[in-house]
Amino acid sequence: MKSTQKQLVLSVVACVAGLGIAGTSLAKGDKATKEEAVSMVKKGITFIKTNGKDKGYEEITSKQSRFRDRDLYLVVYGLDGVVRAHGQNQKMVNKNLISLRDVDGKEFVKERVELGKSKDSFWQDYKFTNPVTKQIQPKQMYCERLEDTVVCGGVYK
Repeated sequence: MKSTQKQLVLSVVACVAGLGIAGTSLAKGDKATKEEAVSMVKKGITFIKTNGKDKGYEEITSKQSRFRDRDLYLVVYGLDGVVRAHGQNQKMVNKNLISLRDVDGKEFVKERVELGKSKDSFWQDYKFTNPVTKQIQPKQMYCERLEDTVVCGGVYK
């Protein structure tokens, strides 16, 4: 087989493989659903319980995390407002964001922590930058308390 034929075959194989991956992603839709957010939070909690906090937080924060899908990712906040794990921005880990506000001035981390102290699970509304579109959009975050933390995953409206 000539070099140009090999390149053509490799190009076709790469395209077909890419279509398979893209088809899977497109079949799911462009945006995560509320059901997917709830499911991912539950899977994240199970992973943390099974593997321990250190390994769980490391996996959630990893760029290749199993807890990232399109615009959906997990975050873990301590009930003190300190980020324990962040699936979209590892620079936030170990920072106290209790006074962080969204574009409307809502102290969403403070609210999240307060809700986490009083409820086992909850939905929270605020505005945040969508990692896919890079636009500030309304977001709904599903959270479940796990000991002294809340594990959350959200969807953009």
